[in-house]
Amino acid sequence: MALETDLLIDRRRLKRRLALWRGAAVLLLLAGVLAAGLQRLDAPFGRGHVMRLPVEGFIADDRKLAEAIDRLAKDDTAKALIVSIDSPGGSVGGGEMLHAALLRLRDKKPVVAVMRGTAASAGYMTAVAAERIWARESTVTGSIGVLLQTFDGSKLLGRLGLRTDAIISGPLKNQPSPFQPMSPEGRAALQGVIGDMYDQFVGMVVAGRKLPEAKVRALADGRVFTGRQALAEGLIDAIGGEREARAWLAAERQVPEDLPVRDLEIRGTAERLLGATWNGAMKTLVSEWLGVDGPRLLWQPSR
Repeated sequence: MALETDLLIDRRRLKRRLALWRGAAVLLLLAGVLAAGLQRLDAPFGRGHVMRLPVEGFIADDRKLAEAIDRLAKDDTAKALIVSIDSPGGSVGGGEMLHAALLRLRDKKPVVAVMRGTAASAGYMTAVAAERIWARESTVTGSIGVLLQTFDGSKLLGRLGLRTDAIISGPLKNQPSPFQPMSPEGRAALQGVIGDMYDQFVGMVVAGRKLPEAKVRALADGRVFTGRQALAEGLIDAIGGEREARAWLAAERQVPEDLPVRDLEIRGTAERLLGATWNGAMKTLVSEWLGVDGPRLLWQPSR
């Protein structure tokens, strides 16, 4: 009798586990079909939407982000892009990547930028790719320039009785190095690199803001500006936020203000669905096996 009871309990547990897996699979499948269906329905029956690209934190070179922006150019349901920036900057390569991707998109649809708390350095480089820029009065922006920092720890190493050595293929290969002072030749070579990157940044501002190069270079000494100061210097177009950007898009680019706003998805539909499937499967596995049967796998009470 006890054996039959154990078998019955095990069968019920197995059925419950199978039902849970089947239910999760059906729900995930329905979610994928529904998401795809909504995207298709938006084009013929809806009026489209406005996309928002949040640019926050450190700006790095991101291939998937560039690909997502390029896909947006082919999406007829997306009527415009609002680039919402709150970033102190990032790498020169990251800013250049984002700037170039936004310029490509501008050939297909309106792109505007809204600065929030901070849009400096590579954050400002991103903004000047837009056809119009808004900022708050207190937004910190500008910082047009390029920075390369290093340190010289050779004196500290000497006090500790440590000495470093290096085998290099040329006199500039280890410039800069934290283990020795920078040589005059190394400093000159790196200054040339920084100068070229700086010229590229200035060129982006000149083209994006339609300002004389001499004026931009006078402003591009690394200083930051408030939103009000930036407006006075021509570095932005107006004081405002997303509401003002939507009003301008409606008046100047015929993009209705009442269209819904969606954040740009960097991952594709298949990748999102795969991720949701994996997360659901892992959640089911953890909650069902470890949460319920896990203790019994380690300890079976005697009968």
